[in-house]
Formats: sequence, C-alpha cells, structure tokens
Amino acid sequence: MTHNLKSKNELPLSSITSDYIYDSGSSKNSDISCDSSSPPHATETAITNSHDQSHHHPHSSAVTSSNSTETSPHDVHSPPAFSIDFDNESGEVDREYTGQFEGPEKTLEVCFRRRDGMMEMDHSQFQSDSTVFPPPKAGLRLLRRSDLDHICKRARCTILSTISNQYLDAYVLSESSLFVYNYMIVIKTCGTTTLLRCLAVLIELGRRLDLELDWVGYSRKNFNFPDDQCFPHGSFTQELEYLYGHKRLCEKLDGNGYTLGPITDDHWFVFVADQTIRSKPDLENDRVLNIMMFDFDLDVADLFYYDRYQRKKEGETEEEAIKRISMEQTKAAGIDALCPGALFDARAFEPCGYSMNAILYKSYYTMHITPEEGSSYASFETNQKLASYTSLINNVIRTFRPRRFVMTLMADEGGLKEIKGNPFVETNEYSRIAVPPKSKYNSGLVYKRTNIASIKVESDCCCMMGNWTIAHELGDRDFNEQRHRGMSFN
Repeated sequence: MTHNLKSKNELPLSSITSDYIYDSGSSKNSDISCDSSSPPHATETAITNSHDQSHHHPHSSAVTSSNSTETSPHDVHSPPAFSIDFDNESGEVDREYTGQFEGPEKTLEVCFRRRDGMMEMDHSQFQSDSTVFPPPKAGLRLLRRSDLDHICKRARCTILSTISNQYLDAYVLSESSLFVYNYMIVIKTCGTTTLLRCLAVLIELGRRLDLELDWVGYSRKNFNFPDDQCFPHGSFTQELEYLYGHKRLCEKLDGNGYTLGPITDDHWFVFVADQTIRSKPDLENDRVLNIMMFDFDLDVADLFYYDRYQRKKEGETEEEAIKRISMEQTKAAGIDALCPGALFDARAFEPCGYSMNAILYKSYYTMHITPEEGSSYASFETNQKLASYTSLINNVIRTFRPRRFVMTLMADEGGLKEIKGNPFVETNEYSRIAVPPKSKYNSGLVYKRTNIASIKVESDCCCMMGNWTIAHELGDRDFNEQRHRGMSFN
C-alpha cells in the first residue's frame, strides 16, 4: 500500500510549527494554534482558556541542581513572552560557540500504532521451509528523506550517513543519532539542539500515515551549561510547558514529568505519556540502558583526534578518508568489540569527536564521544534485550575508564523481571565495578555506587538511575583480591 504524504488540503511540512506563545500577562499556558489555512510561518495567535490550566500537572516535578538554574514548574508564575518568530529563529540560527560543549544527550522516543487497530504483522509469515523473506517496510519507514531532513532541521542537526536492516534504519546525525522502526522513532541530540521542536512534525507525519500516538518519552541528564540552551530547553520547567502545549495537536500527550537523583549531584529528568494498548501480556518487554561517562582516560581520549590518523591516502576521496579514519578509531578504542556481530556506521569529526551507530536484528547501539581534556564525555546506549547487562557494563567502563559515570535504565515491568544481576537493585558491595589495570603502568579501578533512584511511571514504565564514581585505585595483587571477593561485574 502506498501512502501519499501530502494531499492538496494539507500544509507543507515547513509550515508545521509546534510552537505556542506564552501570555506574558498570565500564568496560563497557551495552546498551539494549528490553522490549516495559515500560510507557512504565519504568526500564531495565543489562545488561553480557563479549562487549559491543567497543563500544570500536579505530578510533574523538576528541581534545582547545584550546577543548573532549572526550577520546579510550580515556581513559575509569569513566564516571559515568546513569539513564534523567536522560536523559529532559535531553531535555525547557531549560537556563538562559548568554548564549552554539552555532551549528554536529550532523547525523544515516540511510538505510534495503526488507526485501524491492526497489530504489526508477525514476521514468521514471511518465511517458508527454504527461504526467509524480510518483513516489508511500513509506517514510519515509508517516510521520505525530505521528511526526515525536516525533522532534523527542527532540532538543528543534519543527517550524515545511514545503515539499514530488515527491522530499522539508523542515521548518524551531526549532533548524535536517529533510529526509525516501522512504528517507533528514537532521536538523540546533544549540544544546544532543540529536540522537542520535532514533536509536532512527528505527530503530523504520523497522522498522514494513518498512525496515532501510542507512547512518548523524553529524558535527559541535568545540563552542565544550562544558559547555553535554546528555547524550549532553557529548563525542565520550560520543556514541560512546551510538551503540555502540544495537547491541542494531540490530546494523548497527557503525561507527567519526573526527576530522579539528588539535586546536589547528577540527576535525570523524565517525561512519559503512555497510551499503549496492552493487547498482549508479554508485549515486547522493552528496555533501554544508557551509560554516560565523564572525564575518561586521557590515552583513550587521544584516539578520537582526527590529526592522529593519516588524513588522505593516495587515490582516496574525502568521504573514503572519513570512513577509513572512523573505522580506525572504532578498532583502536575497542568499540567494535562492544557490539559483536553488529553492522557499524561510525563517524570521526574534525578536529575531534566521534559518533557511532550499530544495529543487530531489532536492536541498536549508539556511542557519542567528546574527548576534550577537562570536559571529556562518552555515552553508550542500547535497547538490546539481554538477560544480564553486567558483562556489557563492565566492558564499556573498562574501555573508557572514566572518573565517574551515570547509568540509567528505562524498562517496562516485563522487561525488568527478565534482567538478572541488575546493578540498580544490588547492594552497594555487589554493585561495585572493578576494572583491571590497562598496563603495568596503570592501576586497576574500583567504582562504587554513590546514590540510586527509581520510580514507576504511568502504567508500567520503570525508570532507574544511579551515579558511580572511583572509590580507589588498585595494583595487580589488590585488584585480583577484590575480584575474588565478587566486587566486579563479570
């Protein structure tokens, strides 16, 4: 079945705006104006209604961190006025580089379902005794490249490369990654990107594909440099206000915001709106593990500087040289060993930096690395369904040897029950991670969990986060003794 993404009565995507205007004279939020008769970039009218005061949800929570200016939604009484022109500009004009970069990513996951109520086809019907046929592309995988480009433009990033298999398409972006399944899209962006500005476009594209919203999740760690962010990411308060403002486009965006972790340390903001129809008791058992590592080993960081490698060999094109150097960095750091059997798409950046997507069946892996000394950062994320993540976690930490790291896990209850040896629920002693010495000139490292937080949101979405830091360094003999005491994840 072919879907026509643009009928004569529909607006071009360039005119779809998820922007609403704060009323500077009122504490109420205004809804999104989405008048199909308006020309592209027409000025929208602020709409206030006493019934819409419910945008301030009583269960929403945000906090002030020690290195952040973020505040609770209930502390905001008279938000500043924003115009649609300001918001459009904030999404398309780069701010001057301040010499500091926000490494930790914002993540937006949006799931859809077919409006006709039909479930996605069982892939087993596409195989016979002798031949296995790949499942057909459907839903969001039918989007045109121009639609994906428009989504990325709203977030202030661009597509650099792509890989695909029979289950998903993975795109390396100028600012992180994009993953497209038949009925789910995951976007991760770092720096000063404006990720939430994609949401209205995604809702509209889903509608044109005869899909309706099923689940929306947005999450991020507290910003290190909140003043550098563009609207609507000035604070978690502003992000929640912006999300609630989309209800005029889709009433199912009736979710809540949560904060996990100590306000005096790294913490995690989460928004979830869950409208999933649980037609099967074992529906997918989804889970996503994310490891955010800070101040990692200097020798490892040096591997991600472009000039360390031969820039261009004779007969190579510029793109071929980039691909070669990208894979040389992947192998030099041992990243390829973290995702055995997966299809890789790596990207090295000048003068430094690295991004990687890898896909294996229905699973994705993604890494993003900022190696600058003093503010180095590396992240690893996967939605692979493993019975135990202990070996994977240990291998990732061993590869980068960070001074500290933050780990998050988002899973439904079914997925959480399948995980054995969960580092978020083990006692402090058994949640420690021991990393062996890299060479005879280095010490082994023992990481201890300093705090942990968890919450169950909506119907069955479990969110967990924890902070780990180096407890002490060990020599070879001490390290082996600690291993025998069961302190390492192996």
